[in-house]
Amino acid sequence: MKMDQQIPTDKAIGLLKELISIQSFSGEEHHTAEAIEAWFEAFSIPYERENNNVFAKNKHWDDTKPTLLLNSHHDTVRPNKAYTRDPFDPQIENGKLYGLGSNDAGGALVSLIATFTYFYDSANLKHNLLMVASAEEENTGGKGLNSLLAILPNIDVAIVGEPTLMNLAIAEKGLVVFDAVIKGTPSHAAHPNNNNAIYNSIEVLEWFKNYTFPKTSDVLGEVKLTVTQINAGSQHNVVPAKVHLVIDVRVNDKYSNKEIAEMLSREAPCELKPRSLRLNSSSIDKDHPLVVSGIKLGRDTYGSPTLSDQAALSCPSLKLGPGDSTRSHTADEFIYIKEIEEGINLYIKILDGFLIN
Repeated sequence: MKMDQQIPTDKAIGLLKELISIQSFSGEEHHTAEAIEAWFEAFSIPYERENNNVFAKNKHWDDTKPTLLLNSHHDTVRPNKAYTRDPFDPQIENGKLYGLGSNDAGGALVSLIATFTYFYDSANLKHNLLMVASAEEENTGGKGLNSLLAILPNIDVAIVGEPTLMNLAIAEKGLVVFDAVIKGTPSHAAHPNNNNAIYNSIEVLEWFKNYTFPKTSDVLGEVKLTVTQINAGSQHNVVPAKVHLVIDVRVNDKYSNKEIAEMLSREAPCELKPRSLRLNSSSIDKDHPLVVSGIKLGRDTYGSPTLSDQAALSCPSLKLGPGDSTRSHTADEFIYIKEIEEGINLYIKILDGFLIN
């Protein structure tokens, strides 16, 4: 098969322009799901839909073979106020395709869909191929990829499409968000109070600032703990009873989220409660044949600090896609057309080395 005959790159770019033009905030992806369905219908590929997730299997599916998942998401964050362009107007200028979701993660999504379509009719692949265009990734909602796992076939390995400059993110940090409470004695501001919750927070904040986790990952580095929110008080003349903190912890592959929660709950000088423990770190062995196939093509490996749908998976997974993560969620988001062209080409070559050779 030749890519320029089977799936012209301009069709993938056309799909991306269509997706950009449709509002698809997390939980509101109904119409982008329809656009993805239309792609599969145009190529006579059977598909299924669960909520706003659209998924399909390769033509020669064999239950005795392991399964490779190809996944990316079609929801977006809301555009920030710094946009100078219409975020839903896909315009190409100087080789850049502008629009909300173009980089995160529309470029990866359409490139993976094109790659899946390229391999759809291929017989004698070493793995089955399962394509999932998922919803509610940006808000880690309850109707995204995580909600599909009970009805999908068993997944042995996955490529999750996110902007990585087509380098191989062989590990990804997990996330635990904690709500913390620092207590004190409420009082009138005019009277003495040796148990002021706000003053008590100084020592607690210093403790969080200096706290370190002993295990460091070769790929992901240290666990990163950051206090991101603080809230207390409602009147100028009242000392509050409590100070509320929010703590963001990015977890390397040396710890489970449960271990992190147990350590901090045991050691922190305040009350702590994790919001969720399900967003664990992800990784794939550098010697895995899928990674080796990418390395042979000159792609670099690294550890990713950002979260993706990998957190929903329990199998080895690789984050890989066109675009640059530093452009995600920025004003006037864009992706280079050449990045999509390169992305499709490299996805096909990596899978050719993994599925066929």
